[in-house]
Amino acid sequence: MVSRQLRKARLPDGQVHQEVLVHTGQHYDEQLSDIFFAQAGLPSPDHHLGVGSAGHGRQTAQMLEGLENVLLQERPDRVLVYGDTNSTLAGALAAAKLHIPLAHVEAGLRSYDRRMPEEINRVLTDHCADLLFCPTTTAVENLAREGITAGVHLVGDVMYDSLLYHLPDDRADPDALGEFSPRQYVLATVHRAANTDDPKRLGAILRALGELAEPVAFPVHPRTRKAMTEAGLSAAPQVRLMEPLGYRDMLLLEKHARCILTDSGGVQKEAFFLGVPCVTLREETEWPETVQCGWNVLAGSDPERIVAAAGRPPPQGERPLLFGDGHAAEKIVRALEE
Repeated sequence: MVSRQLRKARLPDGQVHQEVLVHTGQHYDEQLSDIFFAQAGLPSPDHHLGVGSAGHGRQTAQMLEGLENVLLQERPDRVLVYGDTNSTLAGALAAAKLHIPLAHVEAGLRSYDRRMPEEINRVLTDHCADLLFCPTTTAVENLAREGITAGVHLVGDVMYDSLLYHLPDDRADPDALGEFSPRQYVLATVHRAANTDDPKRLGAILRALGELAEPVAFPVHPRTRKAMTEAGLSAAPQVRLMEPLGYRDMLLLEKHARCILTDSGGVQKEAFFLGVPCVTLREETEWPETVQCGWNVLAGSDPERIVAAAGRPPPQGERPLLFGDGHAAEKIVRALEE
């Protein structure tokens, strides 16, 4: 959404912004990369580093080297990074070492679990940035506790902007859900290394999915499928293993699920946006607001906790406006211009 807004905005003299889009290759599977560019209406990347899968150190180092070369070639006025991936950290470090101003979208998130590589990426990126675009007041407060107050902007969440823009109108395709009936299935996603790389945790999660009363739609991340194969793990018959889905198809499944079980930070938020109860398959979350208002429950990998949390009724009353007004991208572009 920021890219779309940036490319259509006009400066006072009538000129347009020039965006140079870099794809590191961290997400290289077609279903987790190319389809998202197509469905989001993004142009093809100007640079594709093709880094692919590797250990955290090697992957980040290869991206850092590639991004430094791109920055030296393009000489941008500013580097803009998103989220908390290894790509985010590599972009932040490359910009900092070349003394190029850095803006971080989705700044200030904290799970306070330093075992998560994403947490390290968030903290280091925020401390490199001079413009920090926060999705929530909690994120602003997190930064203040770390002594970061200059350049901090509360703009709302660009994922909320994106959901409002891209949410499919399922009336146009009554068969889009396939075998699943609205509110009569559970949606599950598992991809975090803490769950996939530990056969005991992954096995416990699969066992919990098999104990649910409804069918389970389970789009399987390549990392998870590989881990299941290597550990000899299988799913119960009512757990429908699926290939990864494109963005719009995933939103449609989320929208009509009775409950969502996930270890993804983004899916936690989308569940909240759509008013679908969520069970987080972790012991912590970078979105504590969703837990505090009752729409999200932390259940870890314990089957008993997972099944109990999945069976709870949805909260009553209106969901609070936690993530802005759907115009975060416009506010980010205005701040960049200023």
